[in-house]
Amino acid sequence: MAIVCGLDIHRSQVTYDWVDVDTGEGRRGKLAPANRETFRGWLEQFAGHDVDVVVEGCTGWRFIVEECRAAGVTPHVADPAEASVRIHGVKRRAKTDKVDAKGLRELGVQGRVPESWIPPAQVLEIRTAVRLYHDLMTERAAWLHRIHATLFHQGAVQQSQLLRGDRDRLHDSDLLSPAGKDAVRSILRVVEVLDDEINRIRQQLQRFATKQPGCKELQKEYGIGKLTSVVIWSEIGDCRRFSSSDGAVRHSGLDVTVYSSNGKRSAPHLSRQGQPLLRWALFEAGRCGGRASSPDHDYWQAAARRVGKKRAAISVGRKLTRRCHHRLRALGDDAFAEI
Repeated sequence: MAIVCGLDIHRSQVTYDWVDVDTGEGRRGKLAPANRETFRGWLEQFAGHDVDVVVEGCTGWRFIVEECRAAGVTPHVADPAEASVRIHGVKRRAKTDKVDAKGLRELGVQGRVPESWIPPAQVLEIRTAVRLYHDLMTERAAWLHRIHATLFHQGAVQQSQLLRGDRDRLHDSDLLSPAGKDAVRSILRVVEVLDDEINRIRQQLQRFATKQPGCKELQKEYGIGKLTSVVIWSEIGDCRRFSSSDGAVRHSGLDVTVYSSNGKRSAPHLSRQGQPLLRWALFEAGRCGGRASSPDHDYWQAAARRVGKKRAAISVGRKLTRRCHHRLRALGDDAFAEI
């Protein structure tokens, strides 16, 4: 008996819709609460059967895939944007959990699932650490902006380098009110805690980058260091799933999108699809093209004169994406070897 099931995941529940493709028998319903224990118990009814489960690549897919594999069920992770178009079309139609689960199930039966890459456990673990690092850095920057705002609002002397030198100078100013001084002290304590966590995670990622073959290979490209190599390695994934380096560029969201119809053409812009963290790493690496020692310096200079330094860095980042694609693809299975 062959069974195909579609799952629509939410934090509080999982909506399922499955059918036996041989007999036509099917069932739909909801699982609550949405956790491993509940889903594991539900999978027990399919023991001994050939089952395919289709789920969108949104938050929660990881535990679904891991439990499916443990139970001998074949998981399929669908690209959310592409799956939505194939299920609902380009027009606005009614969207419910039942419709989504049914649509995913039908895509599975028809063999039209827009498959996403399912990373191995090691990549998932590093990806979690990388994204936590980025979130902590973003949080830290927000608190520093809050100090700037507090100083400016109360007319204190502007500080261009907040955390350099004696930090007590930030709240010792007579121009700050007592509440303003207390706010700056509190923020500095929060930043200190964030710095400790950021440094700990950064060191962990850098140690990983010194041992993992794929990361070491990426570091051969000018501008890609230990930290950015881990980010690119974990977010770009197995490049063998792309037919060419164009696919890697599209995956990064650095490709240029243009809308044209009946002779009318909109201004080109970045698609910005995919993981923003990958674009950040490639952009930071691309900025190194402005250094005189960079092999892309002439290209960067020409682009900077024409479109500005920021877009020049994006252009170099796009070139680096293609090179990273070829390097990881050439490594084959070694690119994601366990360490």
